[in-house]
Amino acid sequence: MAGGKLSARQKMINLMYLVFIAMLALNMSKEVLSAFGLMNEKLTESNEATTLRNSAFMQGLAEKVAEQPAKYQPLMVQADQISTLSNNFNTYIQTLKGEMTATVDDPRDYEIMDKGDYLDDNFFKGDKIKEEGQEFLNQISTYRDGVVAVLASNPDMAGISADVQKKFATEAVTNRDGNKVDWLDYNYKGFPLVASLTKMTQLQADVKTTESEVLSSMLAGKLKVEASLTNFDAIVVPSKTAFFSGENFTGTIILGKKDNTLQADKVIINGKELPAASMQAGKTVLDFPAGAVGEREITGEFQFKEGDSIISIPVKSSYAVVPKPNSATISADKMNVVYRGVSNPMTISFAGISDNNVSASAPGLSKGSGVGKYNINPGTGREILINVTGTLPDGSKVSDRATFRIKDIPKPTGTISGQDGIVKLPRNSVEIATIGAMLDDFDFELPIQVTSFKFKVPGQPSVDVNGTKLNSQAKNALRKAKRGDNVQIFDIKAQIRGNSGYKLKGVSAVIVEIAN
Repeated sequence: MAGGKLSARQKMINLMYLVFIAMLALNMSKEVLSAFGLMNEKLTESNEATTLRNSAFMQGLAEKVAEQPAKYQPLMVQADQISTLSNNFNTYIQTLKGEMTATVDDPRDYEIMDKGDYLDDNFFKGDKIKEEGQEFLNQISTYRDGVVAVLASNPDMAGISADVQKKFATEAVTNRDGNKVDWLDYNYKGFPLVASLTKMTQLQADVKTTESEVLSSMLAGKLKVEASLTNFDAIVVPSKTAFFSGENFTGTIILGKKDNTLQADKVIINGKELPAASMQAGKTVLDFPAGAVGEREITGEFQFKEGDSIISIPVKSSYAVVPKPNSATISADKMNVVYRGVSNPMTISFAGISDNNVSASAPGLSKGSGVGKYNINPGTGREILINVTGTLPDGSKVSDRATFRIKDIPKPTGTISGQDGIVKLPRNSVEIATIGAMLDDFDFELPIQVTSFKFKVPGQPSVDVNGTKLNSQAKNALRKAKRGDNVQIFDIKAQIRGNSGYKLKGVSAVIVEIAN
């Protein structure tokens, strides 16, 4: 402005303009410096008030922990973590501010804090950041990342977490010329001391505000959860513990609040105090013998300590004990069958009625050993009717009936040496073989004894044999059989061992091909 090919007069005018502008700038900077100082004082006062509020909150939370540790201890752990992070960072900044104001004679004379030498020398060395400057950045990162980590497990704190990341971000900044500048350089290099001091106080204000927001949100969130209807269960309370078909269900629906932090101090059930292990978070576990079949009562009380008093909540309920089912009832349509000539095992019971209150009757039916066990030996006829009666706890009777078809034992199959149908055996094996009979795919294991049979060799007369083995006459006929001849064993007579009175159907024949 004062250079170039200008006249001496013009150069003098330009120089006077420069002096005038410098004088205006000097006056303006003092006002600005004072304004920064006043702002710093206001922020400091606000920080002190916020510190008192945060301390009061922590004290109140500590009292809640003492009263209900299970409910509030988790909040206290998070609150302590936030408080520790905040105090550590605040202490570091306060120490740094003390070092900054120690460079001036009067810390409240803001108009003399127009130089930025302290931080320029302390944080920077030319274009490089010194160890002290890096420590300042590390302190910010430690606080920011620590708070975000504490809040990460609580989705309700996502807004505060994002705000913390924004307020305490230290990434490079784009200046007014569009160039990327280091955050520390952009915010603290070359600034007047009072401006940097105010920025430090603002950092402390952000820390205090963050701590206050987190603590308030924690308590508000806890109260919201406590009051939320999602903590209630709809509980159906029937008027009795069992209903019969044909009756109306009667009862009530009540809302019960779930609280996993609530734990009784003492629980007495049926005159006995439950062990401490039964009193778990939010519930008390009952585990005792159900007792005999019938209706049973549960009586007792819950005891809670409230201040200096013991609050007792009575317990009264009942339940029904029914026989334990040990098998499923599975039946095929039209397959209710019992067999004549054998003892047919049966299980007869009435759901919900003890075995001693159930009676069954039918021709040939007798009580067996075991709960609900019976045996039936049907006689003549094609069907048998079984009637069942049960006595309920109130003395009333219920009854039912079932019809079973009576079938004869199926026709046995003849065997030689355990083989049936058409078999191929050497002559000597046939000579010593045992003739038998068996029931194919029958539900009962019946011992069947062969009493006689007929033996026929081609070209020879039939031989009658008593017992289960060839007699001498049959063996003589066998010796005349040729290789490849089919020897017949037929008209086999058999009976059930131990039950000769039952006449089995005719036994099927066996044909033996002579192998040599």
